[in-house]
Amino acid sequence: MMQKNKFQISNIFRNQIFIPLAALILLALFNLIMDPSFFKITMGQNAAGNPVLSGYLITILDYGSELAILAIGMTLVTAASGGQDISVGAGIAITGSVILRMLCGRNSRPDELQMPIICAFLIAVLAGMLAGAFNGMLVAWFKIQPMVATLILFTAGRSIAAWINNNELPIVSEPSFGYYGNFIPGIPIPTPFFIAVAVMIVTALLLKFTNLGLYVQAVGINAKSSRLNGLNPTFIKFLTFVLLGVCVAVAGLIKVSRLSTINYSVVAKDIEMDAILAVALGGNSLSGGKFNMTASIIGAYVIQFLTTTLYKFNVKSTALPAYKAIVVILLVVFSAPVVREYISAKWKQIRSTEKIAKEVA
Repeated sequence: MMQKNKFQISNIFRNQIFIPLAALILLALFNLIMDPSFFKITMGQNAAGNPVLSGYLITILDYGSELAILAIGMTLVTAASGGQDISVGAGIAITGSVILRMLCGRNSRPDELQMPIICAFLIAVLAGMLAGAFNGMLVAWFKIQPMVATLILFTAGRSIAAWINNNELPIVSEPSFGYYGNFIPGIPIPTPFFIAVAVMIVTALLLKFTNLGLYVQAVGINAKSSRLNGLNPTFIKFLTFVLLGVCVAVAGLIKVSRLSTINYSVVAKDIEMDAILAVALGGNSLSGGKFNMTASIIGAYVIQFLTTTLYKFNVKSTALPAYKAIVVILLVVFSAPVVREYISAKWKQIRSTEKIAKEVA
């Protein structure tokens, strides 16, 4: 019976989802000890007089949802290409700017929308896919390292976003546009959470009823072997960047909907680091290969949990990247094959010593 329990405990520790769950529990315990009011949720009213839930946990659910959407696309890109897309923040600025341009037209302060919101969003999705296709082409066909390839849009993307709206800051006055990034009247839970759930369901169906997940992992593990097995590594890498572009467009809609306008230099600033960290915290190898989408999604909410906790304890926004960089370093070091092999060897040595001691006793 004891051996069976040990086997089950060992399986829990080996499960990839254990890493983000453990981090979540540690953060929850820290906040519970330091300030139990962190978990308080209250019912109030927003500016429109509608009932809404508020509290730190609601904030995590709200902003963590848009990060979870990005983590889904980033996981596929990382698994297939063995690299990361650092242009997602600039991509959000571009797609958000496209949405506003479509809704406002040539007048940055229109009295009424120039087209339906869904049409503006679909055009933004095409823009996001185009940006993803550009990055994917550089990575898949020109064999440029992903971070270097996406550095182009990372550098120029926000300028492109400003150019789309002639360097103006358009404002959408239609109240319904704000529902996507805030609350739907009568529903006290933030809308981004429902959007994230919808994206998760679509992703789950895509991975379940197609071979995309299998192909992405095969290409990430060994592109040459996958080619010998009839796959097209170039196209699969390209496709993952395009899919990330779709996720970027969804996040772009949420971002511009929150304020019904955009600030090109600030919107989604440093969000690419959070998306990459979510993938790493999910236990996924940053060098590509096997991935666990559920772990990445949980990792996204854990990162937002960490961000909210730091804000709660008055850590300056300028210092946040430093704390997150420390987490990235630790995750990368512990996920390195050399470190894992060393820990595994030490663990086997300890188990072997315990076994010998029991036999002697």
